Amino acid sequence: MAVLYKLQQDNRDTSQHKGEWYARAKMLDIIELDELAQLIQDNTTAKKADALAVLTEMVEQMKSLLKRSYAVRIPGLGIFKVGLKTSPAATAQEFTAAKNVKGMRLNFLNEWTVDKNGKRTITMLQDVTVKELPKNAVETEP
Repeated sequence: MAVLYKLQQDNRDTSQHKGEWYARAKMLDIIELDELAQLIQDNTTAKKADALAVLTEMVEQMKSLLKRSYAVRIPGLGIFKVGLKTSPAATAQEFTAAKNVKGMRLNFLNEWTVDKNGKRTITMLQDVTVKELPKNAVETEP
């Protein structure tokens, strides 16, 4: 299996690379939690209901831990942690959360492996190949 891509031309007037072509990954669909639980049932001894319960509780526990300033590491996947969007203050004394913290985001740090030549690879993308989307493929998005 391969990740599919479609060629896209850069048509931005302000781009240094206007007219050049790039590959853009195309996702075929989104797999929802229920479908993921079914796949787990199909490939393990766990029942779909058990997998769904564990995955749902994992999300709830991750939310709880992130709210309490913990990072969550899932081996083979990576680390999830909270990041802040802030505006600067002239001095440390002038910085307040109410005035300077503008929002939050969820940061994800991929887990990497390093081969003997020092090349880093995202663990989840090891052995992934790419293939151009067939020319007659039907677009399902606007």
